[in-house]
Parts: sequence; structure tokens; C-alpha cells
Amino acid sequence: MNFKEQFIAFRIIVFKEIKRFLRIWVQTLIPPAITVVLYFVIFGQLIGSRIGEMGGYDYMQYIVPGLIMMSIITNSYSNVVSSFFSSKFQRSVEEMLVSPLPNYIIISGFVMGGVARGISVGAIVTVLALFFTKLSVFNLLITVSIVFLTAVLFSLGGFINAIFANKFDDISIVPTFVLTPLTYLGGVFYSINLLPPFWAAVSKANPIVYMVNGFRYGILGVSDVGLLETYSMIALFIVLLWGWALYLMNRGVGIRT
Repeated sequence: MNFKEQFIAFRIIVFKEIKRFLRIWVQTLIPPAITVVLYFVIFGQLIGSRIGEMGGYDYMQYIVPGLIMMSIITNSYSNVVSSFFSSKFQRSVEEMLVSPLPNYIIISGFVMGGVARGISVGAIVTVLALFFTKLSVFNLLITVSIVFLTAVLFSLGGFINAIFANKFDDISIVPTFVLTPLTYLGGVFYSINLLPPFWAAVSKANPIVYMVNGFRYGILGVSDVGLLETYSMIALFIVLLWGWALYLMNRGVGIRT
């Protein structure tokens, strides 16, 4: 396949993925928005009024970037893991595998579909956040780049989870037992500078800490970690997961029987 044909195939996969989650928007876009609104009310309004300031900002302002990033992470991941596993389950993925379509185009198409859903939910949550607090963008380039790279990273994670999954229950194991704990311990609701030195150091082993703080810096201009560390960590995981996903596709792991 030449470049033009590959691009057309890539675009078709992306449009199919976008159409998929928009068709069931009541299930894919509304529930995450409602969940985050509850966080705004409970943590921002009720608990936040007693906490006061954090990082030099009102507590509600401080947690909003983390909550937006949490929505992007979970929805990017869940979109790809459910979509690709459904393709495996229905055996529609075999049509792509027998075509001359390169595996990296298949991966890229599903990943961009996850990115689209993650950013869509993030945009909805951002609009809802404006009803609870004032938001301004400190650095637009950093904000947009962190959002995009994070969505790519967790879309890749969802893709790999779907490759190994053998039944529908398998696609919920990683989000439940890995992704959710890491997200809650990723500095969404607190500054890691408040932790004792040992636990602050342990927290820096959590990659989500860098994504949340990088996005928070883009919005508020404050971060618990350096920008160089943030971009390096995200880039490293993207390279590792991309290489792993491509290796698994080339070997036919979890797909060819």
C-alpha cells in the first residue's frame, strides 16, 4: 500500500471509532460528565471550603485540572480497550489482518479514536467546571500537548489490554485494579509536596503524577514536578507501549489462533 492508501485506511478507522462512541453518546459522554460533577460538588464545594487554599489557589481551582485529566485518561483507555476487544470478539479484526494494511496503521487508527473520545469528554468536563470555578490557561501549548500525549499513552494501554483480553471481564481488570488506584494517588486531589519525603519520592514512581501536574501547570502555572521530567516520562511510556503493541500485533498474540 502506498502512503495515500494507508492514510485513507487510517482515516476510515478513526472515523469509524468516532462514529462508534458518538452513536452511543448517552453511555460514552454523559456518565463521565455526571461523575465529575459529583466530584466538583463533594470535593470542591463541600470539602474544599474547609480545606481552603492549596498551591496558592482555591482548592476547587487546584483539583479541576486533575479531574479533567482523570476523565481524559479513563475515557481514552476504555474506548480503545472496549472497541478493539469487540472487534476481536466479533472477528471483524480478521478482515483488517488479511488486508495489506500495515499493523501500525491499525494501531494508530484505534489510538486516535481513543484520543478523540478522551478529548471530547475532557472538553465537556472543562465546560462544566466553569460553572463551579474560574479557569484560565497559563500556557496553551503545554496544556494541549500534555492532553494529546496523555490520551495517546492511555489509548495504547487500552489497546494492549484488549490484545491480551480473552473475555469481557478481562477488559475491566486493569482499569479497576491498576488505573483507578494510580489515578487517585496521582496528585489529583492533593499536592505531593504535602506528603512526607519518603511517600513523596514513592509518588514520583507513579507516571500519572507527571501527567496531572503537567496539565495543572498548563492551566494554573504550578506543578510538583519539572516539565522536562513530565515530557520525558510521557514520551518514554509512549515509545515503550507503542513498541510493545506493534510487537504483539506482528506476532499475532491474542488474535491469531
